[in-house]
Amino acid sequence: MKRLLFLIIVAVVGTGILLSLGKWQLDRLAWKRAILNEIETRIQDAPIPLPATVDPRVDEYQAIDVTGTLTPNYVRVLGGLKNIGAVHKIITVLDTGDRRILVDLGYTKIDDAVQLRLSGTVQITGNLHWPEETDSYTPAPDVAANLWFARDVDKLAAHLNAEPILIVAKELTPTIDGLTPLPVDTAGIPNDHLNYAITWFSLAAVWAAMSALFFWRTRQKVSEK
Repeated sequence: MKRLLFLIIVAVVGTGILLSLGKWQLDRLAWKRAILNEIETRIQDAPIPLPATVDPRVDEYQAIDVTGTLTPNYVRVLGGLKNIGAVHKIITVLDTGDRRILVDLGYTKIDDAVQLRLSGTVQITGNLHWPEETDSYTPAPDVAANLWFARDVDKLAAHLNAEPILIVAKELTPTIDGLTPLPVDTAGIPNDHLNYAITWFSLAAVWAAMSALFFWRTRQKVSEK
């Protein structure tokens, strides 16, 4: 009887722990969805002029409308898009007259990047963004080839002599031949909590089923003695 009681305790405790982990992931899912909804709302808000001071923690995804002069120097950032393949994201400096800020103008096919000629006044509607694209495996930029492998705002700002502020363009007026804006969205923000919850609940079901089977077989052996 003590052995059977021990099996019941293990089954109940183990199943309870796995169910609680699944419930925790569902709570995280609701939390993450609320954050994504807030970001989407912020992205779609009516644009405002560029604030005098910008805080990455507060102003991330803020919709911005700014006008300035494009500088001819730009950086190519290697990227990839579904159904398109490898592309170059074009990062340059917008001179507003009293400030120099980074702008992501969009992407171009790799072969077209060297043909870009950036100049003139442009109105940019987009969103402030500080993408986290670097890790220990990110190659260092090939400055000689003008090729980078991530949008590292601080390093790009130092390289292009601008403020560490990046506006990702949604609309350009006038448009620039060969460039397609790639606005920010929430598609790249991971939200795997539902899959995690399903995994924990599945493990709970397996644990309960295996515990019931083990309990039944143990009880059969005990009754045969």
